[in-house]
Amino acid sequence: MEKYLIVGLGNPGDDYSGTRHNTGFMILDAFAKASNIIFEDKRYGFIGETSLKGRRIILLKPTTFMNLSGNAVRYWLDKEHIDQSHLLVIVDDLALPLGMLRLKATGSNGGHNGLGHIQQLIGQQYARLRVGIGNDFARGRQIDWVLGKYDEEDMKKLQPCIETACEIIRSFVLAGINTTMNQFNGHPQKTSSNLSKEGENVLKDSQ
Repeated sequence: MEKYLIVGLGNPGDDYSGTRHNTGFMILDAFAKASNIIFEDKRYGFIGETSLKGRRIILLKPTTFMNLSGNAVRYWLDKEHIDQSHLLVIVDDLALPLGMLRLKATGSNGGHNGLGHIQQLIGQQYARLRVGIGNDFARGRQIDWVLGKYDEEDMKKLQPCIETACEIIRSFVLAGINTTMNQFNGHPQKTSSNLSKEGENVLKDSQ
């Protein structure tokens, strides 16, 4: 059975729950809820597992704190013998407007400390889903912004993005990175009906 590692970056603990820097955690939580997945506290992170069309999916929320995320990613790749082509990392991105999604097959860390540590340990050859959190902050207040919590209005704007991100995870596993990039890049927000139709198309294409 093919294995896939889906990583949502963030910081552990109640103090960081709901913050912009924990957007990766939020997306994995939404995917897990929709798929009835229960996370377990294991080495270097919370782990959830499921299967989809004969493929095994391992969800990872690192508990290493953001700046040491690479330790968790490398450990679980090695432990489960997962090829880096089957790795998807979900990360918040200041450079993108709130709710915009950008899926890339490879690339630099873009100044993100979590991606930076992953790059130190395994290189750049892995897929990453960047999730826009906006950058409406004064000069010198970047840390306050990324560690600040989403307000109610922002969460309403973010919800379609979270739903689309969950579909991207499924498509990445079933159809691969190139098909998924072609299908989803440039479409940050989609209606529930469109998501359903696209999910059906991905399933058909993968059969």
